[in-house]
Amino acid sequence: MPKLDKPPKAYSAFLKRFPKVGEAWQLVGAAGKEGPLDAKCARLVKLGISIGTMREGAVHAGVRKAVAAGATREELDQVVALAAGSIGFPSTVAVHQWVEESIPGTPGAAK
Repeated sequence: MPKLDKPPKAYSAFLKRFPKVGEAWQLVGAAGKEGPLDAKCARLVKLGISIGTMREGAVHAGVRKAVAAGATREELDQVVALAAGSIGFPSTVAVHQWVEESIPGTPGAAK
């Protein structure tokens, strides 16, 4: 499984400035892990939610975290394709680009 890179500097700076918000966020994350979904499936579901709400930063982070949890390129592509009927074609094209930018080792991927 690929190792997850450090969080973006903006995230770390935010947590330093607002440590109690960070603590609360950790609790929310822990509560979401309770249940029958394995880590990869949960990350793919969260990616789908990020896509559906058109949150670009969350899509980028969601792809990185899904890949670190073992998601394949084909699984990421399926999540994008599943969203098309709900978010429309132009939004799906935009989301596809965000996903492409986030997959390690692809041209245009963030470093």
